[in-house]
Amino acid sequence: MTIRPIRYLGDPALRLPARRVRVVDDGIRRLIEDMIESMEQAQGVGLAAPQIGVGLRVVVLGLPGERPFALINPEVTRRSGERQPEGEGCLSVPGYRGTPTRSVRVAVRALDERGDPVEIEAENDLLAQALEHEVDHVNGVLYVDRLGAEGRLTKLEGADWSAEDGARGGGAAAAGGS
Repeated sequence: MTIRPIRYLGDPALRLPARRVRVVDDGIRRLIEDMIESMEQAQGVGLAAPQIGVGLRVVVLGLPGERPFALINPEVTRRSGERQPEGEGCLSVPGYRGTPTRSVRVAVRALDERGDPVEIEAENDLLAQALEHEVDHVNGVLYVDRLGAEGRLTKLEGADWSAEDGARGGGAAAAGGS
């Protein structure tokens, strides 16, 4: 496994829609392992392949206290309601937290690391927020694009953020950094 460098806001790779994975093979499973290790090293709860410069529709999620998992070719199939969760962050926008507009209920269809179809539903929790956040990433959208008229972006005080250490030291996991 390899820790891969995370791309930051301004990198064109973050704005390109990712390509569908045609075959879930050992190469994709190695990518997933690298992504999980990279996400954990950066203390995030999610990571999308474009965030490490790979233009494929692959995301990993690792919510606190749960085993990390991957979603391949994720698509939001249903969403309802609207909310603005406090303190959403992103490993590609270190040192900031925002209040983007998110759905209350989200359903996502994808493949798992074996290539089997899965559907995940979440409501009004960190999983719902992370699912939308990561699917946005593979569509070339960042959470700062979802701030809207009522959303806020706040710079974290006292955190030492640099391109070399990424999100370390900023508590990205607690605030939904991905």
